[in-house]
Amino acid sequence: MTAMLGLLLSSCAGIDSAPTRSAPTSQVQQALAPTGKLRVGLLLGSTTQVVRDTASGEMKGVGFDLGKELARRMGVPFEPVLYPGSIGALLDGGKAGKWDVAFIGFTPERAKEFDFAPVHLEVEFGYLVPGGSSISTMADVDRPGVRVALQEKSGPEFFFTRTLKNAVFVRAPSNPGALEALKSGKADVWGSIKPILFELSNQLPGSRVLDGRPGVDPHAMAMPKGRDLGLAYARQFIEDAKSEGLVKAAIEGAGVRGVVVAPLK
Repeated sequence: MTAMLGLLLSSCAGIDSAPTRSAPTSQVQQALAPTGKLRVGLLLGSTTQVVRDTASGEMKGVGFDLGKELARRMGVPFEPVLYPGSIGALLDGGKAGKWDVAFIGFTPERAKEFDFAPVHLEVEFGYLVPGGSSISTMADVDRPGVRVALQEKSGPEFFFTRTLKNAVFVRAPSNPGALEALKSGKADVWGSIKPILFELSNQLPGSRVLDGRPGVDPHAMAMPKGRDLGLAYARQFIEDAKSEGLVKAAIEGAGVRGVVVAPLK
């Protein structure tokens, strides 16, 4: 009994001392939230980040929920910094120091400008085609003359421009802009991540997301460079969020389709 009690107390002590289960040091807090608030950059309109109910104004999304929980564990106010539709504006905001963390697609180019925690989501790429389209399979997309709409400066642009060899690319500044290119006939197919395709497909009646996936977009929490004192805490938070089921709960709460929780590191 004595040995078992000692083991139990030892185990509890290990849990209590876990980096994100206790308040961070003042140095870590200053590194991650230098303004005294955790400013979380979020792309509005993506369920992997945040969407807002038009009637109630309530916000939900994977990035929103994780950012709010990180702020709670740090003991600082949570401040969402919203970017409607444009990933380029969100990235520029991070470079200008307008947010402290953001939940975005990971690319080697972005890793040169931001530090990243471990991947928390694996997001499927996919294609949306309008009703009556002759494009019925993924193999039909990469053919000469097929025009593929892409959001510029996005993870999908990075992926599809390297994957497709014969298609023609039609770039748009935002996801609504890419959808408009498809609606107006300027593009034959829209390539993006499936959560966004499913989210916006109801704005184009008769459209459908093609079966299968050409690849996966890893999403991770990004932080501006130069905040090294907070990196270990932020990285452990993401691993805890995966192991404790927080990422899964955020996915289910937001009703996201086409994503899975990334494996633990």
